[in-house]
Amino acid sequence: MLIAAACSGSGSDGPNFASAHPRVYLTANKDRLKAALAAQEPAAMRFAAMVDSWVGGANIYAFPAWNAALMGQLTGDPKYCTAAVAAVDQTVAMTQTAISSGSPPQVASDDYLQVGDIIGDLALTYDWCYSAIPSDRRTAWLAFAQQAVTNVWNPTTASWGGKAAPWSGWAIDDPADNYYYSFLRATMLLGLAAHGEVDGADAWLTQFHDTKLMGELVPEFDRDLVGGGSREGTGYGVSLRGLWDLYDIWQASTGETIADKTTHTRASMLAMTHQIVPTLDRVAPTGDQSRDSTASLFDYHRNYLQELVALFPSDPVAPRVQALLAGCSVPKMSEQFMFGYDFLYDDSSVAPTALAGLGTAYYAPGIGQLYARSGWDTHATWLDVTAGPYTQSHAHQDQGALLLYKDGWLVYDAVIDSHSGLPQQVDVHSTMRLVDSGTTVAQKLGPAGTVLALHAGTGYVHEAADLTPLYAGAAGVTSVQREVVYLEPDTVVVYDRTTTSGTVAQNWQLALPASPTIAGAQATMTAAGHTLTIARASGPAGVNSQVYSFATDSDFTNGFRLDEAAPPGDARWLHVLTIDGAATNITATDGNTVQLMLASGPVTVAFNPSSVGATLTLGGSTITLGAGVDTLPE
Repeated sequence: MLIAAACSGSGSDGPNFASAHPRVYLTANKDRLKAALAAQEPAAMRFAAMVDSWVGGANIYAFPAWNAALMGQLTGDPKYCTAAVAAVDQTVAMTQTAISSGSPPQVASDDYLQVGDIIGDLALTYDWCYSAIPSDRRTAWLAFAQQAVTNVWNPTTASWGGKAAPWSGWAIDDPADNYYYSFLRATMLLGLAAHGEVDGADAWLTQFHDTKLMGELVPEFDRDLVGGGSREGTGYGVSLRGLWDLYDIWQASTGETIADKTTHTRASMLAMTHQIVPTLDRVAPTGDQSRDSTASLFDYHRNYLQELVALFPSDPVAPRVQALLAGCSVPKMSEQFMFGYDFLYDDSSVAPTALAGLGTAYYAPGIGQLYARSGWDTHATWLDVTAGPYTQSHAHQDQGALLLYKDGWLVYDAVIDSHSGLPQQVDVHSTMRLVDSGTTVAQKLGPAGTVLALHAGTGYVHEAADLTPLYAGAAGVTSVQREVVYLEPDTVVVYDRTTTSGTVAQNWQLALPASPTIAGAQATMTAAGHTLTIARASGPAGVNSQVYSFATDSDFTNGFRLDEAAPPGDARWLHVLTIDGAATNITATDGNTVQLMLASGPVTVAFNPSSVGATLTLGGSTITLGAGVDTLPE
């Protein structure tokens, strides 16, 4: 359907668009927000005080003018719209000056990355402070916004002031890229705020809803991002919060729910919950971490989840997420420019319960992540295994990598101790590294690893993955497979089938936050108050173990890598990682089978040497871990 034809009062089952200002968000939320201010609720008071400070002349980093415009709508005090309009008009004036001088404006920088913030701020202020904007300035605002959004979707014919200004068109057809959500924000908000008031604005509603959302994003997410999350990792992937914001604004403005057009939205609530480690203060550091290399929990993660709770308030997971938000290291926004979101989403209708009761393992096939933990208490052990698609530029060459956490990192991503937050190479991840004549063989952007087996039961989780496609075309690489059996609570068995030839050597490695001590086929490391033992139960002949310090690279301040190097060949590697001696009497009965003793009793894990699968003897029962991917309970 062409949604721009569905006007207010049309009787359409689709979205309805208000004709009178304010058109955006407030019809459904104004009374609620005014009541919060009247009741002097903490989030409302903190927001109001921050806005008052800005209106009074304080310099608040990244302050969005729409915050003041919102206060103008809620209080009726004209000082707020006066300040908001002045701020946006300054941006428009600066743009006009740049164009007059023949230069592209700020909105075009970095391939239009900021277009969502800049045009979104303009559109919301235009709608909420409409009567406070002189008519000639409204015309100037909309002319600027129209040109910016037109340029976004038409990169080869883009122009400013009649002067050609083509650009790359980066990500305009890639819904899995963070830029895309900025483009959608500018498009949707301009259409909602200015439809019928400037030529072409109505078309942006169709562009947002029909062409981009339903025609492009929904089919791709349903096909490629099953299980939620982002292939860009947890750093750039948190930009999905901007998409949740658009879903909420659209629903409040038009009456149409779009968050449930794809299962990805609701699944992302679970995925993010499982990405957060048990101490509730950081997330899995997968992908580039340019803002904060330590992947510490931040306002953006809080906003990501609180918006999802608002979109799915009656979902049984929502009260558990509320408990996480209340108990995490960011119980309220830390940055002033984010205070508005605590105000908007301070919803007491969803009462927190507890995280306990959620499933302890979660698999997101679209992003290739398996998360497992021993429980939902803060001292639980947490495991992440990466195996899946590698398709985004902000993702890392970490297919097959392990992360292990208990009160702190035991096996980690060395990005945490980097200055840049950007090291992507295989060398800094806990996976099998293949080395051809001294040079690491890169995992190729585009292919995907394949999970061939996934099973979970009382006391265990099993995953098997074929990572060979990541090395497509690499001479001397025949096969790379990894199987992991997590034995709750504190033991991980890792089995690798790796076949290389010619000059391609094999290197089994773990990235560690502290230097390990090597004693024969065993290494030990102490960190976060725990001792991790890495026992090589069996491996190829000629293995040489050593420790490499990441700090020899100027990008790193700390971090170490346990290396176990072996020559080319058809190899089978069998390791047991155990915390605080949870597994004892670790013995290999052959190159593919290990026996060990847990507190609960003896365990045997016997892997198939030539094909995916294993036999697990646990608690007196024998369990076949064959091919096939099970659905894990929520």
